[in-house]
Amino acid sequence: MLCLAALFAQILPATAAPAASSSPRPIVAIDDGRLAGRIHDGAERFLGIPYAAPPVGNLRFRPPQRPQRWSGVRDATEQAPACLQFSPHGLRDPEAVSEDCLYLDVYRPRKARPGDRLPVLFWMHGGAYSQGTGTQFGGRTMADLTHTVVVSINYRLGQFGYLALPELTRENALGSGSYGLMDQIAALKWTRENIAAFGGNPGNITISGQSAGAGSVCAMLASPQAAGLFTRAILQSGPCTLIEAPGPDRAADQSRAYATAAGCPGPATSAACLRAASAADLIAAARAHPTSGPAFGDRLVPEQPSEAIAAGTWNKVPVLIGSTRAESRFFVALTQPYLTAQEYTDQISVTYGPAAPQVLARYRLSDYASPYLAMSAVLTDSTFACHTYESAQSFAAQVPTYVYEFDDPNSPTLYGAQVPGLDMANGHSAELAYLHDFTMGDRPLTSVQVALADSMKRHWAAFARAGDPNVSDQAHWPPAGPRHTVLTLNPQESHASTRFAADHQCTFWSGLTYRVPWPSRPPRGRAAG
Repeated sequence: MLCLAALFAQILPATAAPAASSSPRPIVAIDDGRLAGRIHDGAERFLGIPYAAPPVGNLRFRPPQRPQRWSGVRDATEQAPACLQFSPHGLRDPEAVSEDCLYLDVYRPRKARPGDRLPVLFWMHGGAYSQGTGTQFGGRTMADLTHTVVVSINYRLGQFGYLALPELTRENALGSGSYGLMDQIAALKWTRENIAAFGGNPGNITISGQSAGAGSVCAMLASPQAAGLFTRAILQSGPCTLIEAPGPDRAADQSRAYATAAGCPGPATSAACLRAASAADLIAAARAHPTSGPAFGDRLVPEQPSEAIAAGTWNKVPVLIGSTRAESRFFVALTQPYLTAQEYTDQISVTYGPAAPQVLARYRLSDYASPYLAMSAVLTDSTFACHTYESAQSFAAQVPTYVYEFDDPNSPTLYGAQVPGLDMANGHSAELAYLHDFTMGDRPLTSVQVALADSMKRHWAAFARAGDPNVSDQAHWPPAGPRHTVLTLNPQESHASTRFAADHQCTFWSGLTYRVPWPSRPPRGRAAG
């Protein structure tokens, strides 16, 4: 069994005129040329749009550059490949990948036109900064139901996206190796410059993400380079006090060890060596040297995001933040699914040391149906839930803040991640199928769940529209405020509650001297959000 620390531890079509169709193809003119999309029910989608030049050859390990213009009409009906994956289990088709991957998809209501000034939802996928793709998160249903414009992006992953090697960082004005974050900001700037052509409002963009995508939101909140580019922020299962960015020394040490493992140890030659190496060799070298995502301490992210937020030195916007009821069921199921009672006690003892008796007394095995559920409760409360509470408190003291907890005891999990005999409902990533046309769910939603999904989409869109998620015919959602109110999103009846901190034992956890940190990578061999 793994120890507790380890638990946390296609090609694009060529530019061409659109193929013949029985219905008119929607055409949009942006700065780089014209695009021909496709109508799908009540929405229009424009797929595989380049927002930056291919980051290959001499552009590998460099900030994103502007894409080339094209002549004629570019076909925008096929999605781009995912960025190279540093874990192959985040995709249904692990072969649909490429180093040339800086593309995005745009979804808008049918017949939306320039000048409509619709609110924009800008989505960044999760996957521990090492796997996943924006193409899994369709926005057709959101656009149609809520009359919004949805943008879903790819960004560089693993060491291609986050390599803080000093000889590389010295090559750019930001002094940073967080190329994936630079990609995200470049895509956000592209959205500001072009979204009006799709009917979106460039002055009303809400950045949103889940898991590592929420960590990217945290980084944008702390980045001077993102100031003024967005008006609101949504963080799903990735509170800023949990996803801690590595400092410059740690990031540089990790990058040096990786470069050595990749066969490029010499500072004088490592940059050229890494750019000449095969992608397969660079991915293989990462197995023993995983990345930790964006670092802080440079001109891109000067401060640790959680510290910048606590100090008030961040890009202040209204915030919507939340988590799922049983986040860590996902991680425990995929790393130690059949935990025994003795293993549970041993792991708590090893992890919490002198505080272990307190944890074992608070989370008694007799109170749970299995050691799996007991361990899931410990890790859910000590990490996601109470860090969400802590982050929400920090936000709420400065800006309008709305907090949710997703709670559907019958929710699906991720494709390929089911474990026989274990209840993984409400685990990490459970809410994704309710907010997106999500291609990684393990089963379709029921009619009751679709109703909850529609309600959630309306709440998210209302927040994007005006900074307040309340909808006239839905459950009232008060701001967090001094009572720390949370909206429970439930298929039977969503309701506001002030019991979130008590339900997750947050006073107890805040009093311990040791708390389990967020994992630097997802469980090996499985998909993770």
